[in-house]
Formats: sequence, C-alpha cells, structure tokens
Amino acid sequence: MEKVNENIETVSVWIEIVTDFAVEYGFQILGAVVFLLIGLLVANWIGNKLIGLAQAKNIDVTLSQFLGSVVKAVLIVILIIITLGNFGVSIAPLIALAGAVTFGATLALQGPISNFGAGIAIILTRPFVIGNVITVQGVSGVVDRITLGITFLTGEDGEQIAVPNKEIVGQVIVNSMEVRIVESNFCVAADVDPKQIVKLVQKALAKVVVDENTPQPQVGIQDFTYGGLVIGTRVWVPGLQYFEDRYVINAAIYDCLQENGIELMKFGGTSLALPRLNEGTGPAKPPPIL
Repeated sequence: MEKVNENIETVSVWIEIVTDFAVEYGFQILGAVVFLLIGLLVANWIGNKLIGLAQAKNIDVTLSQFLGSVVKAVLIVILIIITLGNFGVSIAPLIALAGAVTFGATLALQGPISNFGAGIAIILTRPFVIGNVITVQGVSGVVDRITLGITFLTGEDGEQIAVPNKEIVGQVIVNSMEVRIVESNFCVAADVDPKQIVKLVQKALAKVVVDENTPQPQVGIQDFTYGGLVIGTRVWVPGLQYFEDRYVINAAIYDCLQENGIELMKFGGTSLALPRLNEGTGPAKPPPIL
C-alpha cells in the first residue's frame, strides 16, 4: 500500500512539473512552431516566385532554379536561427559543430563536393544551356538537365548519358547549339566541271534538307588531289538526328552522281611504272631527272 502511495505521489509530481512547464512555455513553444511553419511556407513561396520571375525574364531554367533554391535555403537557415533564439538556445556551439562537420565531410566527400563546385561554375558561367547539343569527353547529346552534381544528356538513340560535372569543367566543350554539321567530301576527276557538280549536289541536298531555321547547305571545292578535285559538303541537321540525316545526305549525293554519270575517282586501281629505254639493245638508261 505504501509503495502504491509513493508511485501516486511520484506521478503527481511529474504531472505538476509538466503542467507548470506547459503553462510557462506552452504558448512560447506553440508560437515558435507556428512561426516556423509559416516561415517555411513563406520561404517556399518566395523561392517559387523568384523562379517564375527569372523565367519570365528569359533567364535559363537551370539558373532560375538555382537562384530560387539558394534563396529558400538562406531563408530557412534564418528561420531556424530565429526559432532557436526564441527558445533561448545559443547558436554559437551549433555553428562550431557545423563547421567541424563540414570540414570532415569535405575530406570524406571530395569527389561529390568537387562535382557540386563544378555544377555551380556551370550554372553561373553557362557554357551551355538546356536544349544545346554538346560534345565533351568523347560523348555527345542534347542537354536535358543540369544539376549541381551531374549533367544529363540525351543521346541520338534516346539513351540518357550522365556526365559528372567535374569531368566537364576545364575540358574542351563543343557546343553546336541545337544543330550539328554533317561534313562529307568526295573526289572527282579533274576534267569534270566542278561548277556543274556543285549545282547538282546543291539541288540534291535541297530535296532532303527542308529545315528553314538552319543555314543553307554549303558545297564547293574543298581541296585538290593528284588528277582530281575534292568536293566538300557541309549540312546543318538537328542534333538528335545526326547519324540518321548523315546517311540520308550521303545517299542523296551518291544517287545524284550516279544519275548524272559522274564517277568517283579510284585510287590504287592502276600502278605507274617508269619505262625502260632501249630495251633489248643494251643496259637500260636511267630516266631523266625532272
């Protein structure tokens, strides 16, 4: 019986303590929680509003989202500091602890952190934007998404290519915007009129290249070779259709040459030999020195 009375007294004491704490700090805690929740909603609204305004000003999507995220993070940190201050918690030890944790994380996560730093550099300097066709580190594709750690490309076959940002910064980046250039060349004999060939090839390319937003195909004498001419072509095609259009363009050029009886030069089909003079009448004389 005595033990039961002791337990009841202990429970009564705890109830009294909790009641006193709730009476003294209850409204303060409730106010701080409400302030934090409202602050989070306001921070999220401000961040989204900033993203919308940036996109309305034709600022790149990635840069807009980055600015919005930074503003949200700063506002949330300020809210947390104010909320802790309302409870009388000193933030100085927390700042020291955060610094120590950050230093340790920096040493342990040098790879990901370097990707994040490179991502910030890409977002701020904008060597390319979403929708551009880039070639870097031996891969190419249309930029689909840029995050702090990884840049995602979409290849011609629809595959997704993830390139760590640290592999992009400091490298040679070929940015062909939304298009790529199909370059081809072929050799014809020197006795064929090059102007006629250029006109025929231009007409053939005009039938397969119908995009009015790209420059007109270029056809001309690209180089000279022994006994012939090298005709070069340059055609602008959408980045995601590079190989598909390349095959179509080459087939159109070949059909054009065949239909007009223009033969491509053949190399290595015949061998050239110096004649032997006075054959059968004595030792051959050396050929004259040119």
